[in-house]
Amino acid sequence: MKIGIFTNNYLPNPYGVSTSIETFRRDFERLGHQVFIFAPRWPGYIDENPNVFRYPSIDIEFKFRFPLPIPYSWKMRRILKNLNLDIIHSQHPNLLGSAAIRWAKKKKIPLVFTWHTLYDKYVNFVPFVPPKIAAGFIIRRAVKFANQADAVIVPTDSIIPILQRWGVKNKNIVPIATGVIEENFKNADKNLVRNKYGIKDDETLLLLVSRLTAEKNILFVINAVKNILKNNKESSPEGRGGYGIKLLIVGGGYLSQEIIKLAEKEGIAEKIILTGEIENKNIANYFAAGNIFVYGSKSETQGMVMTEAMFSGLPVVAVNATGTSSLIKNNINGFLVSENKKEFAEAVEKLIADKNLRQKFGEASKKIARENFTSCICAKKMLEVYNKAILEKSE
Repeated sequence: MKIGIFTNNYLPNPYGVSTSIETFRRDFERLGHQVFIFAPRWPGYIDENPNVFRYPSIDIEFKFRFPLPIPYSWKMRRILKNLNLDIIHSQHPNLLGSAAIRWAKKKKIPLVFTWHTLYDKYVNFVPFVPPKIAAGFIIRRAVKFANQADAVIVPTDSIIPILQRWGVKNKNIVPIATGVIEENFKNADKNLVRNKYGIKDDETLLLLVSRLTAEKNILFVINAVKNILKNNKESSPEGRGGYGIKLLIVGGGYLSQEIIKLAEKEGIAEKIILTGEIENKNIANYFAAGNIFVYGSKSETQGMVMTEAMFSGLPVVAVNATGTSSLIKNNINGFLVSENKKEFAEAVEKLIADKNLRQKFGEASKKIARENFTSCICAKKMLEVYNKAILEKSE
């Protein structure tokens, strides 16, 4: 099968959509298929993969660097005209999404669309436009695109009712998560991280892996656990608090300076460690170093970091929201709580105090991830959608 993937967001951008594309591409090719990726040009970056084709782009930076593709190119037109694609998979409803739907119609092949994002939660990245207007425009565009697609992929089933309320009438909506690449997590070494940041063996490490931006609700998590980090040895559960607990925040983003200021203001600067962006090839060591994964985002459709945390055997404390609620089984592999600082802190403290509960939840996390969220399992599910769409198109 020859698969064309159109995306506004790709390498070297390290975030979710790029990771999802690369994860599926790798497994599709392992299973004998060809994948051709169409993405915006990233000035200064050279692709190692010869099957990546770049549309011209406008290199902008608003909160973080994000080249915007120009969806018309004579060069791309010649390339696409000569490619005998079987299916086109668009990762976005706009920009290169318009090129994807145009070429699917020209070639009379199926169009698959992945609805990666709850777009109303990401309007903080749209400059100069009031949030409600931006959200309404983006959602209407995405709904129209989804209704024209032959299949709509959602990372988890929890967002299907939301899309339907917004107006998606497509009957072929399929939940397929981005899976964990198992070999990337083999031989993970927690000591590489703990030694690097001076985290002792007997210290309990709260771990948060995320882009440091507003929609990820980072500041809520810090404010929720700040008193746990402040507690002295005598007042904390089992005498484990104070110097025995730290928070490791892995990721980069425009909120990093605000986090540093908050930590200094609360007197917990020595308890919070910010790593900045970490290469994907090293991320397994950071998950291995943690004891409890904490997450506050309400904007996820999946939250790949949660499946990675689960695969690594971590219990999770997270705000009960879309995406998250499809992965975390409350009181089985973690705690799902409301966006309430006291409730969040109590759940974290319960896991800090009970090592056996941490282990029990961690084993459940590992089992759920290995049975449902490996990259190979998820790739095979996606290929089933492709084959069905191709068959139905040919009838």
